Amino acid sequence: MTPDAVREFCLSLPQAIETFPFGEETSVFKTSGNDKIFAISALGGDPLSVSLKLDPEDSLALQSEYPQITPGYHLNKRHWATIVLDGAVPDDLVEQLLSGSHELVRPKVPRARVSPPQV
Repeated sequence: MTPDAVREFCLSLPQAIETFPFGEETSVFKTSGNDKIFAISALGGDPLSVSLKLDPEDSLALQSEYPQITPGYHLNKRHWATIVLDGAVPDDLVEQLLSGSHELVRPKVPRARVSPPQV
């Protein structure tokens, strides 16, 4: 994945916004509905990497399969993983993981209230 592909994919997710709270070099992707982070990347970094939220069990399984997936760099290592985007982890898997991270933090839509039947 290229830096532009990471940015484009993240911003294609519902309510996604890009912010720069750590400086211009680090893109932080959040959901606008609740301001929660789902991905962090220094898009100009070499090697390019992205950190994202993962279910802890899924994270361990992926780490055992891909050496490019490690516990989150400078993040909660149980709930975050960092992926080096050198081509070894398929782009479709990276997109799936970014979507899953977004799903974990995005605002929940309240259920519609069902009115009781009129008697």
